[in-house]
Amino acid sequence: MATQVSIGDHLRDWRRRRRMSQLDLALDAEISARHLSFVETGRACPSREMVLTLAGRLGVPLREQNAMLLAAGYAPAFSAHGFASDALAAARQAVEHILKAHEPFPAIAVDRHWTLVAANGAIGPLLAGAAPYLLEPPVNVLRLAMHPEGLAPRILNRAAWSGHLLTRLQRDAFASGDPVLADLWRELADYAPEAENHDTAGIFLPLMLRGENGGILSFISTITNFGTPADVTLAELSLETFFPADAETRAALVGHR
Repeated sequence: MATQVSIGDHLRDWRRRRRMSQLDLALDAEISARHLSFVETGRACPSREMVLTLAGRLGVPLREQNAMLLAAGYAPAFSAHGFASDALAAARQAVEHILKAHEPFPAIAVDRHWTLVAANGAIGPLLAGAAPYLLEPPVNVLRLAMHPEGLAPRILNRAAWSGHLLTRLQRDAFASGDPVLADLWRELADYAPEAENHDTAGIFLPLMLRGENGGILSFISTITNFGTPADVTLAELSLETFFPADAETRAALVGHR
């Protein structure tokens, strides 16, 4: 039988993740350190508003804020609709519009575990040569990128790019406290023993792929999130858009259309 995690346990764990002392958090939330100590030890029960205030000051993701509310005896504050649900129809249309408008350049949408949710019609050049089983849903885009039977053999700057992805994933795992991301990091780290920190002297680190015709495709990418989500699914959704990093890549993608 699983041990129930108290609101005090949640607060203490997130406070330590954010490297904040009780005094730091208390001052930030405008409460006494004594009261915060009582909440963490179970000697005081926080109000619903205080749970949300403390979670907000700690930058706790919406999914975990719901868990904190449940631990304190309150109903969740944030909905968690499926991406295909009617409730998210407007958001889904916005995602589809952004992805489509980015063609002829690749763009994808992923969830909190880097599972592919949607992609535009220009994604083909990024997937060429990947083993079919890695493209069967649910597709994890980081596994696809770093797996020896995925994109990895085509990535010309594999050591630097793998290092970038692993650092990014490790940061996400620590920030969210999500054990699935921690497990994924361990899996992917085994695929890339050559991973290294990239040279920070440049303006950006491009993704450099060997194209189907032997040429080089070079991309830079941007990440977009919904600005004021009140739904867990939307809060965890990220759109990654790839742009050509040079004229040759632009010409190849425009010609591929």
